Amino acid sequence: MTLQVRVITPDKIVWDNAVEEVILPSTSGQLGILPGHAPLLTALNIGVMRVRPDKNWKNLVVMGGFAEVEHNILKVLVNSAEIDDDINTEEAQSEFSRAQTRLEKANKGHDCLEQVKASQDFKRARARLQASGGLV
Repeated sequence: MTLQVRVITPDKIVWDNAVEEVILPSTSGQLGILPGHAPLLTALNIGVMRVRPDKNWKNLVVMGGFAEVEHNILKVLVNSAEIDDDINTEEAQSEFSRAQTRLEKANKGHDCLEQVKASQDFKRARARLQASGGLV
């Protein structure tokens, strides 16, 4: 038995395949989904979603959203998403370094809005780097 997974952004379908297992970055922590899972609706963080269509895992970066499981169908509705094969590890590393520097600088200041923006950029950059295999 498999689980049909659809990762949908406002402008395209990023993933639409059957898988054996999924790990989601939910707001309450990592959440594993297998075929036959009980109905569920959960909010998602910025992070790495892992899918296992066969013996090998694939990573997808999801940028916040929601996931719904019902009748062996997992719908993941997110602001944006990328598959690991589409991410250049060197660019992701450079982006992560810039985001880390920006966050450190923002945390030394008193501008709350800049701290929030820098934190979000850091989470996105870290997730992209993790998905590309550049950071464990």
